[in-house]
Amino acid sequence: MNFADRLQQLPSATHLAALQLLGAHGEVIATIENQPGQKGSLVVYAALAALYGGRITPAAAALGLEWYAEHTADAKAFPGKHPNIDRLLAWSQGSESFGTQAVAA
Repeated sequence: MNFADRLQQLPSATHLAALQLLGAHGEVIATIENQPGQKGSLVVYAALAALYGGRITPAAAALGLEWYAEHTADAKAFPGKHPNIDRLLAWSQGSESFGTQAVAA
């Protein structure tokens, strides 16, 4: 299934202005905003957080890479082009879990 089709199956994130990703001590390490160029990532990360109890675990990251479909291969071929996918690539290989905090629209 390609990325566009996958997005149609995931819950909407229109209720969010952003999703903050949290480090080990609760610090914000990244923010995915509800704006052009990030909306798809917001949907993916919000759905992963919902499925994994508000956390992005290595298993959640691996699932996210499946959901990004054709964009995952592009991210692997061109590191830095897709920072939200690059993050999941790294997290899927690790053992840490990262918190999330929704920012309401």
